[in-house]
Amino acid sequence: MQTLTGQMATDRPERYAKQLASHWAERGPATEEDGATVLRWEGGQVISMTPQDGTLAVQVSVPEGEDLERFAQVVKVHLERFGQRDELTVVWDE
Repeated sequence: MQTLTGQMATDRPERYAKQLASHWAERGPATEEDGATVLRWEGGQVISMTPQDGTLAVQVSVPEGEDLERFAQVVKVHLERFGQRDELTVVWDE
């Protein structure tokens, strides 16, 4: 698996993790694992969102050979759209 991590500064990280999980419920199951909301898609993609103090930690993974950057961009766009009112931004680690 290829993995990328990042974060989105917010006072309501739980809200955004729940909203994204609900939005993509038809793509695969969402589970709670060690304090994180984890979405596992049928294609093998995984999104893990961990609410922390003042931030939502985000980790995206795709199977080898798939476009990690593209998948990360899709996740980023959706989270930022949900947090548009608060001008939230996902920042991926280098």
